[in-house]
Amino acid sequence: MCRENIVRMVAGIMILMSVSLAVFVHLNWLALTAFVGLNLLQSSFTKFCPLEVILKKAGVKE
Repeated sequence: MCRENIVRMVAGIMILMSVSLAVFVHLNWLALTAFVGLNLLQSSFTKFCPLEVILKKAGVKE
């Protein structure tokens, strides 16, 4: 699996997890959803994603 697919998968998992936690635990978990969304937005402009840097250092191929 390539890095781009892993980044998208992790973002989707984080969003679904935080929405579930907001529904079943506490609404403050929606802050995590907002953080992930803002990170996706900024990476679309800057082409910088912290998870991609981590995956690159871990040796995941492009």
